[in-house]
Amino acid sequence: MHKIKRIKTGNLLWAFLLLMFASCGPDVIYEDYVTIPEGGWSKDSMASFNVKIDDVNTYYDIFINVRNKSDYPNSNIWLFIDVTSPEGKTIRDTINCYLADEHGKWIGSGWGDLFLVHYPYRRNVKFAEPGDYRFNIIQGMRYDELEGIHNIGITIEKSPHASSSDQ
Repeated sequence: MHKIKRIKTGNLLWAFLLLMFASCGPDVIYEDYVTIPEGGWSKDSMASFNVKIDDVNTYYDIFINVRNKSDYPNSNIWLFIDVTSPEGKTIRDTINCYLADEHGKWIGSGWGDLFLVHYPYRRNVKFAEPGDYRFNIIQGMRYDELEGIHNIGITIEKSPHASSSDQ
């Protein structure tokens, strides 16, 4: 009896791992997360991501990924996003990511007490020059220590809506 259970558990684990890798797909060129400390996300700290862009003829979609705990006290999160080009030019955006609907139900996909929102930040972006781009994300919620956010991440993938022939 125990042997069958172990085999089923092993098969379930392999199926889960295959699903995780398949979800990334060949069009994802970058995905990474920063884990927020247990005590909260300090208003003075940032999540930093270094992304190497080689192909400037391709259009990309950029997503901000927010993994919140079920005890997160708000329905949204304001984020400041600084993007620095290889040349050193920086642009700043402010975005409002909704994490719950008007009834307080978490809108992200969930597992246990964690919910993940894959928030579209920019679509059909062409990077101006090849090289290393730096994305810095800062919480803008006016809390010294914002509790209830588990991870913050970024995904960059080739855009299915545009191609280099769309110029």
